[in-house]
Amino acid sequence: ATLGFKEALTDKLGEDKVKFDEQNASGDSATCATIINQFVSADVDLILANATASLQAAAAGTGTIPILGTSITDYATALEIDDWTGTTGKNISGTSDLAPLKEQAAMLNELFPDAKTIGLFMIDDYDRIWTIGLLYCSAEANSVYQADTIQEYLEGYGYTCKTFTFADSNDIASVTTNATGECDVIYVPTDNTAASNTEVINNVCLPAGVPVIAGEEGICKGCGVATLSISYYDIGYKAGEMAVDILVNGADITTMPVEFAPNVTKEYNETICKELNITVPEDYVAIKAE
Repeated sequence: ATLGFKEALTDKLGEDKVKFDEQNASGDSATCATIINQFVSADVDLILANATASLQAAAAGTGTIPILGTSITDYATALEIDDWTGTTGKNISGTSDLAPLKEQAAMLNELFPDAKTIGLFMIDDYDRIWTIGLLYCSAEANSVYQADTIQEYLEGYGYTCKTFTFADSNDIASVTTNATGECDVIYVPTDNTAASNTEVINNVCLPAGVPVIAGEEGICKGCGVATLSISYYDIGYKAGEMAVDILVNGADITTMPVEFAPNVTKEYNETICKELNITVPEDYVAIKAE
């Protein structure tokens, strides 16, 4: 997302017209605050806040410098406001990495509509209701929001949903083991803790023969069979275009609505699909190995 942001600005303005002071807080909130204070003291023209902790620090640090967020799932949670389906009412706008949850629920239903499709589970009762496990970190408000939202869509398809939460990385393996024992399919939203522990999740789910639908490409690459994924580069690039509008055209950030990913792609993990004998439709694209 940061790369997309920077390339949008250099594409539109030229490399000699924009200067970046790129700082990485490595997920530490205290460091985020220190960095923002440095930016405010330097009187920068605009701040890009990549991820929720950065945005919260930026919002606390200045009410005047334009702040663009990216890789933010839920601006309402991050900024403690009631609604963000439009403008935030602050010196803040940007792009969201909220997964297309309604479409992901439809994708899950497309891949796993009934037992005939997944002979792997050897289910004889083709009319039974399938159980979908929602696996996420309870400490991440964005993950809770996604799980609550997609549960409504999944129940609309007739699935029974069960929630499995872990407090941190230490109990992921045990919680995932419980989920595989009770569920036919597991859904993992865009969850930072899960994203950092996909190998742990895969080491439980794959031997158990339980497929994982992932909220984004990175998680799917590590433990999922499929995802309807956004491009983080694209949302960063979009934020960069918004920055150009602010810096060059004088756009008022307080009137700029939060934007979403311009495109989504049906993707699948070829290796895990082969392991589980899952065949995806032709309009799915294989995730490229790094």
